[in-house]
Parts: sequence; C-alpha cells; structure tokens
Amino acid sequence: MRERILNDLKTAMKNQDKETLKVIRMVKGAMQLEEIKLKHELNDDEVINIIAKEIKTRKESIVEFEKGKREDLVSETKKEIEILEKYLPEQLEEQEIEKIINDAFDKLAPTGISDMGKIMGIVSPLVKGRADLKEVSNKIKEKLSKL
Repeated sequence: MRERILNDLKTAMKNQDKETLKVIRMVKGAMQLEEIKLKHELNDDEVINIIAKEIKTRKESIVEFEKGKREDLVSETKKEIEILEKYLPEQLEEQEIEKIINDAFDKLAPTGISDMGKIMGIVSPLVKGRADLKEVSNKIKEKLSKL
C-alpha cells in the first residue's frame, strides 16, 4: 500500500495532476507523522486506518461547509474523498454488514445496550476500513434498542 501511494505520488507529479498530488502529499505526511510516533514503518492496515481517518475528517468538513453554504469547498472536498477511496479495500455492501452484525448477535446473545462494547469488539475488526464504523455503530444501537 505504501509503495502504491509513493508511486502514485510520482505519477501525479509527472502528469501535473495538482489535485491528486495535493491529496497524496497529505496522506504521505500523515503516514510520516504516524511512523515517527510509532517508531516503525507502517503496514497496510495502519495505512488504511490513516486513509479512513482522513476520509472521516473530510466528511465532517463537508457538513460544516454545507452549513456555511460553501459549495465550492464541498465539491473540492468530495473530489478529495474520491481520490482517497481508491486506496481503501472494497467497501462492504449493506447486506454483508447486516450479516456480520447478526452473526455477532447470535454469538453473544446480548441483553441490552450495555452489551454495545462487546458487540463492537467483535464487529469492528471485521468491518474496519471496509465500512463506516459510525454507521455500523448506529445499526448495532438500533438493533440493541429493539431487544
């Protein structure tokens, strides 16, 4: 993953693709900061976590830009998200997420909302980087509230 990002950086520089170049440089910077913090070269999962975090930040920014009626920034940020999503593993379909949640429920047999952490502990590693954890969490809460 790391090599792919660095190769795409070189390609964007050669093609003078300013938008892609800006996004990839930001990812590269975030990767370098994390490597300094962790004191080792990042593996693919850690790189995917960084990219997912960057996407989440941009999605939150879009909400704020929409409140401020800044459509120019909204469209620019959406383009950045599209570039970043190319580096994430294939996203799970709704049915796949539901199946993972249902399997966790069958395994644990939760009794109420107090079991939220246990369910998330099982589901999170299975969907991390492949689905929005906030949405998954909301689905689990909704299912728990019906118990």
